[in-house]
Amino acid sequence: MIILGIDPGVATVGFGVISYERGSIVPIRYGVISTPAGQRLASRIHQIYHDMLELIDTFQPDIISIEELFFNTNITTGISVAHGRGAVLLAGEERGIPMVEYTPLQVKQAITGYGRAEKKQMMEMVRRLLNLSAVPRPDDAADALAIAICHARFSNSLLNNGGSDICSTI
Repeated sequence: MIILGIDPGVATVGFGVISYERGSIVPIRYGVISTPAGQRLASRIHQIYHDMLELIDTFQPDIISIEELFFNTNITTGISVAHGRGAVLLAGEERGIPMVEYTPLQVKQAITGYGRAEKKQMMEMVRRLLNLSAVPRPDDAADALAIAICHARFSNSLLNNGGSDICSTI
């Protein structure tokens, strides 16, 4: 199974593509979609949408795993992330790729075994789980890989327990 993990945003959208077969997770590609500061919001969303279509067409994922929108204390940042997330969802829907979402707590639980893990712990576990020589950079790409790994781990547990509501299908 090819999983495309997405850490949504507007300035930077992290992506991580992994292959998951029989418990083995292999990184394929990771990076970010960056949009220029100062560019109109509509142009940034347009770029994210088209870059997502290119990622989907290139890697042909079986599923897109995306972080659920989480409003912290800064609602303005949350709204901005929601715009970028919408472009990602539209691209996935247009290409007919199933999509699932996970909360930050679920991702941390799947990667470290602890839902309140710190960023540094998460980054190191992503490196270890993927047998990489260094922590993936930038952080948004590492986060996207974590989201993809989260789905690999939860999809395996879903198969074993007959299904549950661990993830939300979009």
